[in-house]
Amino acid sequence: MSKFADAIPAGVVAGALRFAFGLPKPLRRLITGPPIVVDGQRLHPEAQLLLRLQQLGGQEWRTDTPAANRAALSRSNLLVAGPPVPGVAVRPVTMDGVRGRLYTPHGLAAGSPLLVFYHGGGWVSGDLDSHDNLCRHLAVEAGVRVLSADYRLAPEHPFPAAVDDALTAYAWAAAHADELGADPSRLALGGDSAGGNLAAVTALHARDEHGPRPVFLLLFYPAVDATARRRSRDLFGDGFFLSDEKMDWFADHYAPQREVRADPRLSVLLAEDLSGLPPTYLATAGFDPLRDEGEAFAEKLARQGVPVVLRRHEGLFHGFANILGVGGVFREAVSEAIGALRTGLALANARQDVPETA
Repeated sequence: MSKFADAIPAGVVAGALRFAFGLPKPLRRLITGPPIVVDGQRLHPEAQLLLRLQQLGGQEWRTDTPAANRAALSRSNLLVAGPPVPGVAVRPVTMDGVRGRLYTPHGLAAGSPLLVFYHGGGWVSGDLDSHDNLCRHLAVEAGVRVLSADYRLAPEHPFPAAVDDALTAYAWAAAHADELGADPSRLALGGDSAGGNLAAVTALHARDEHGPRPVFLLLFYPAVDATARRRSRDLFGDGFFLSDEKMDWFADHYAPQREVRADPRLSVLLAEDLSGLPPTYLATAGFDPLRDEGEAFAEKLARQGVPVVLRRHEGLFHGFANILGVGGVFREAVSEAIGALRTGLALANARQDVPETA
């Protein structure tokens, strides 16, 4: 991000973005240029416009230092997240040392499902604030309580610190569900990117440790294999928000010792047995370096008997779940995931209500 771009108040830039998205289509096409088609997919015009405006405005997600990366992600989210979603009560929670934030839609009765959510940011950036509006949106639209967990970040706290905090948060949520107003038998796990990684790892741990199992897994473009470069890393490694260079930078900060990268607590795709994981909705973005590993994970889940819905949003790029304030296609993609979450939780409730036969 340029110094000039840094000096412009985020509210001013956000307003300019909304103005640009409100322009007539012919004017927007002049800004974006010719359509971008890669691997038989066309970048959605709204996605292309946002990337072009970020490029013109110098709004880059920097990776020169962790502090700069965190500041840039925070600013980027302020620009695209939109105004705070109303209709939800928010309060801080401490989970055995892990900070969290509980979102409760107004009027939601006690005994609702609870979604434990882990934010993305490459295990280096992101926090409760960066994903605040997404959690508000998930809570209100899905009609569930959402508990957002703020795990420790690398490089100050490298692998497996984030995993340890994710496990602690889920165990605490399961043990304290009643006092949160939630049904302890209807816990779901979710996350985006690095947070999707932590959600999947936590679900696997819950199965192996015979603890309270989540009934649903909601994953947005998860990172699931730090040991291999797949074709999407080459196809979409530059120019589509998350880059190949950034992925290497994140991995080097989170797991600088390469020998640990095959650990299933990081590369969950490499876990030999994924059977017994909860029904899963996994969304990938077509123009995402992580596309292929996320889809490989969904395919492995299906082969091992896990009910899974894989949805590739061909025209979108990594990070779309946080883009609720501009355009419409990003919000539509999140709405589809919310529909899957509502359905998955309803089916879990129906399974619990079926009486046992002799």
